[in-house]
Amino acid sequence: MDIKEKLKLEATALDIRRDILRMIRAGKAGHSGGALSSTEILTALYFKLLRVDPQNPRWPDRDRFVLSAGHKCLVLYSALAERGFFDKSVLDTYGALDSRIPGHPNMHKLPGVETNTGALGHGLSIAGGMALGLKIDKSEARVYVVMGDGELAEGSNWEAAAAASMHRLDNLIVFVDRNKLQISGPTVEVMNYEPLEERWRSFGWAVRTIDGHDLEAIIETAEGAPFEKGKPSVIIADTVKSKGLSFAEGKVSYHYWKAKPEEMEQAERDLDEIEHGLKVRMEGAGI
Repeated sequence: MDIKEKLKLEATALDIRRDILRMIRAGKAGHSGGALSSTEILTALYFKLLRVDPQNPRWPDRDRFVLSAGHKCLVLYSALAERGFFDKSVLDTYGALDSRIPGHPNMHKLPGVETNTGALGHGLSIAGGMALGLKIDKSEARVYVVMGDGELAEGSNWEAAAAASMHRLDNLIVFVDRNKLQISGPTVEVMNYEPLEERWRSFGWAVRTIDGHDLEAIIETAEGAPFEKGKPSVIIADTVKSKGLSFAEGKVSYHYWKAKPEEMEQAERDLDEIEHGLKVRMEGAGI
């Protein structure tokens, strides 16, 4: 990836973070922590990795994306809006009655959403079914999933992981957003699944670990899947909860954020600072 493409993707990630703030402002609250920690993953997916057509969301040969951790929907809505699946004005309806962008994704309300998610632990099962169906149809399409590390305490995930391995679903690629925090506290204190890499390997998966905020690493790693022929792939992405907001990074209290006016002002300043640094780098690269 050349520097110009990387900087443009970073600019898109910044736009997605601003969209997340836009929805928090509209709804006055939301699950921002995991949305912000997985922003670079969703940016890489929707602007580099996924074969999708915003004008034809049900295109049969499209890649599928499942946001298993459905409460991180703010980042999905932002990515879909930025990719052109719907007008960005819809973002201003977050938190409103009968909004097309409710607190968890709804495939019947919004183009680009492949399945309803929110009951944690079910996304991988659904994605495994999609991947198996595509295999049966001899399709070259892939299925991508984003899971939260706190979500892994749900036992149904491991049934799905075992089934995916047994059926040799090497068209299935999972990102685990390992920000190490969930609503009740640090994941290792609530339900410790470390060493996570070895656990996934024991279920028959090929594993890679990356910096989940490094767009180049995300893209290059995902493009290398399947990491082993005949095995599903999992990318454990180390991230920071509420990435980009100076007052909230790495704090469990911002898993769900009821934004105070002064916090929103600081959040805007933080993103403005990121934008300033990005503009300097883009000018240096001749963009």
